[in-house]
Amino acid sequence: MSVVLVDAGGTNIGSVRYALQRLGVESSLTADADTIRMADKVILPGVGAAGPGMARMHELGLVALMRSLTQPVLGVCLGMQLLCEHSEEGDTACLGVIPATVRRFTEQPGLRVPHMGWNRLQRQREHALLDGLDDGDWAYFVHSYAVPAGDYALALTDFGGDFSSVIARGNFHGMQFHPERSAKVGARLLKNFLEL
Repeated sequence: MSVVLVDAGGTNIGSVRYALQRLGVESSLTADADTIRMADKVILPGVGAAGPGMARMHELGLVALMRSLTQPVLGVCLGMQLLCEHSEEGDTACLGVIPATVRRFTEQPGLRVPHMGWNRLQRQREHALLDGLDDGDWAYFVHSYAVPAGDYALALTDFGGDFSSVIARGNFHGMQFHPERSAKVGARLLKNFLEL
């Protein structure tokens, strides 16, 4: 099985790669369109801001390619947000494969933005990506922007209101948290993605 990490400038690439190695899977980091197109699984990692992430994909000529992929694709953290239509962060047009606008958390008393630390996943529907996970399992988050709840949500998380923490639409999937930092839950989710 060939697994590629799209080199869109994300800073969590090394940790995602190491998490895959712990599952016995080697992955390659690439911005080459043919390598991405031919891969069995494609992962779009990302830590940073929506504007620079999309600018890098435009610069590399990967936007149309990413939209056209038919194999399983996984967006992680910012990578999940880039799958959406638009992000309020930098007023950025994104890939548009998930019909959602990414919004900044509203600061509230007792809620510090960014949302940082462990929080629970609330299952919304059955999907192979969630096999073996229990409602209320914990995952590790670091983000200031989030995808709202919608019919693409496989799991929600509450931070001053519900947001989508795991999403899927067709062959496109996303995890807002960091599976590579989420212990057994993160490892199980990555394993499930690799088995899709």
